[in-house]
Amino acid sequence: CMYHALTYATILEMQAMMTFDSQDIMNAGNTMKEAQAIYGQKHRIKEIHAEICYAECLLQRAALTFLQDENMVSFIKGSIKVRNSYQTYRELDSLIHSPHYVKGENHPHFEGGVKLGVGAFNLTLSMLPSRIVRLLEFVGFSGNKEHGLRQLQEGASVYSFRSVLCTMLLLCYHTFMTFVLGTGKGNVEEAEKLLKPYLARYPKGSIFLFFAGRIETIRGNVDGAIKRFEECCEAQQNWKQFHHMCYWELMWCFTYKRQWKMAYFYADLLSKENTWSKATYIYMKAAYLCMFGPDDHKPFGDDDVALYRAVPSLKLKIAGKSLPTEKFAIRKSRRYLSSNPVPLPVPVLEMMYVWNGYAVIGKCPDLTGGILECLEDAEAALERSPGNSYLFVDDQCVIKLLKGLCLKYLGKISEAEEHFTYIHLNEKKIKYDHYLIPNALLELALLYLDQDRREDAVKILERAKQNYKNYSMETRTHFRIQAALHQAKLSPENGVLEAEVSC
Repeated sequence: CMYHALTYATILEMQAMMTFDSQDIMNAGNTMKEAQAIYGQKHRIKEIHAEICYAECLLQRAALTFLQDENMVSFIKGSIKVRNSYQTYRELDSLIHSPHYVKGENHPHFEGGVKLGVGAFNLTLSMLPSRIVRLLEFVGFSGNKEHGLRQLQEGASVYSFRSVLCTMLLLCYHTFMTFVLGTGKGNVEEAEKLLKPYLARYPKGSIFLFFAGRIETIRGNVDGAIKRFEECCEAQQNWKQFHHMCYWELMWCFTYKRQWKMAYFYADLLSKENTWSKATYIYMKAAYLCMFGPDDHKPFGDDDVALYRAVPSLKLKIAGKSLPTEKFAIRKSRRYLSSNPVPLPVPVLEMMYVWNGYAVIGKCPDLTGGILECLEDAEAALERSPGNSYLFVDDQCVIKLLKGLCLKYLGKISEAEEHFTYIHLNEKKIKYDHYLIPNALLELALLYLDQDRREDAVKILERAKQNYKNYSMETRTHFRIQAALHQAKLSPENGVLEAEVSC
């Protein structure tokens, strides 16, 4: 009864997390509460399996909170809300390592649940920006990345009800979180090793095909990724949300290949079928239209200026907050509200940076060279623009940042450094795109880390972290700064859930 309730609630939770539909979220929330009520009754008669299920329910509700918004306050509220879950996992972890603990018949399932919770908490908390962690430490939270990964790896390696969930979390971390919220240095080999047995057993499993596509993307094998995502779409028709996840990835794959019409096609599909962020999808449609040649036919008679002007009206709030990516798209679209708008220079390639796509194309010199060519064309067009508009420095610095990344991956280190340095030297001249300054410092620091100039890198990272605020995608930038500090091995250790746990 306990595990049936948890499984059913988990499936509804997954559906709600993919659709963001208010009814799905309500159904998942009600089912999870009912499941918690069952575990609460069992808890009173000291059944440890009920305790682990109860804690897992709270953990999953926290995951939904984290997914809905990247706002720092929301992260803090969500973390505090699941403090009971955290404390339960600590107690159960201590119980397992106690000399008085006697292993029962279903011990692997119980231990797997503990490893899932301890690992997930440690990994999630270790990724948070340091200023959030300092606040959370006041209420007893702490996290250690290595310990979290180790717990999840152990949970994934031994069969239990939770082994597949441990595997999913690890795959999500290595193939997605390290890119979107990190420096793009996921462990592809580990991800492939984790996925291989599941893909062999379930060759038509949509979620496994999706992760296989992500692995190919990270490797820089864009054609292989496209094939995997297309297979994922063909594998099932019941959950269209899996299709939408693939459409998003396919959109970026064709962006890397500079096949703007195909990328536009998938952005258009998302704008019509998915409800996550209409504003973002319409913005991307407009951005792709800007990349069409003068002789290219524009599909459906769409006009990029009209699409940009529609973006602000499509703003969506989830849990009372707007999505950071959506806020970014709306801010960028505002320049088209005037009667004589100044066009964005490279909106597609700029959004590609937001999603850390340059770490993908960096694996393939041909793709990187192609994107660099686009940026050089845009730079030349900007220089030719009549009168060099009042947004000239903003647009110039956008191109400089993206060119610097391409040059870095092509091995032209000194040129890349010049481009990143140019931005923070001209920060006083930037009118609106203030996010460029801390991100240029971040990229400069990562460049130094690649050269083993750790001390210089840390100084720049601290400057980026401390000196700038209230800019677009701020929380995501702080996640990346935290990941870079961790990479430098100079960020303070956060500890583990229990000091006596053997690491």
